[in-house]
Amino acid sequence: MTKLLLLLGLLAAALLVWWLGLGDILTLESLKARQAGFQALYAERPAMVLAAFFALYVAVTGLSLPGAAILTLAAGALFGLLTGTILVSFASTLGATLAFLAARFLFRGPVEARFGDLLGALNRGLEKDGAFYLFTLRLVPIFPFFLINLLMGLTRIRPLTFAWVSQVGMLAGTIVYVNAGTELGKIDSLSGILSPGLLLSFAALGVFPWFAKGIVAWLARRRVQARWKRPARFDRNLIVIGGGAAGLVTAYIAAAAKAKVTLVESRAMGGDCLNTGCVPSKALLASARRAAEVRTSGALGIGAHPPKVDFPQSWPASAR
Repeated sequence: MTKLLLLLGLLAAALLVWWLGLGDILTLESLKARQAGFQALYAERPAMVLAAFFALYVAVTGLSLPGAAILTLAAGALFGLLTGTILVSFASTLGATLAFLAARFLFRGPVEARFGDLLGALNRGLEKDGAFYLFTLRLVPIFPFFLINLLMGLTRIRPLTFAWVSQVGMLAGTIVYVNAGTELGKIDSLSGILSPGLLLSFAALGVFPWFAKGIVAWLARRRVQARWKRPARFDRNLIVIGGGAAGLVTAYIAAAAKAKVTLVESRAMGGDCLNTGCVPSKALLASARRAAEVRTSGALGIGAHPPKVDFPQSWPASAR
């Protein structure tokens, strides 16, 4: 019932935005035409305009409505680079987090029930590198931000992680758009803001966290290995630890290929299957079957004493 009410509330809010005609206002042409009026109102009532703009931005991003880019330009045109960047940064993060939470509450349960295996693998990856994934997606503007909000809501990434990584990741793009808004009169289309060179720069920023992570991992390995001197030559091509089924086959194939192999096994060769698992259990079943045949042989006219089972003797010699 709660989910239904929330879904109806979101739908009603989207319809209200459409009924008020805000979609017509959130265009580049409308923003240019109304810029002087907005600036006059801001000069007269700055606190009210800041609060109303913040609430509108949160509503647009929280409802995943088009117009966030126009609002970001408007922030630059109305409030300047510093104030506009701070305002948009926090409003966009709050709106994105609300959309993320709504998607999680409404859709994650049904999606997990339907695609649990696929989401399970994704969630395991996000547990380890979720912040890197999200940060990379936020830095590259070719991925729609509203789609990232909704898809991340279907995963198990923590809301706090989603919020702070989103704020940091979206900051570079926010500054670019707000700065463009400070010179609104020179902008003819949204596509003109992001040049190919700027897109490549964002892509490089998106790759940087993974590059940095690789460098850190390499340094960590070097620090661990620094305690041992690397030998000038190796006496063996392969060392196999464990003489179970896999170890025996690996050692055999490598030796057949003329490799120098050392096999290390602390107990009996063959591992659990041969010595304590499937092979001994089959031997016990065979002994039990013979004992049962002796017990029931009287029905066939064969006289025999009840069998005496010696379990240690029935166990394979290799496992004794």
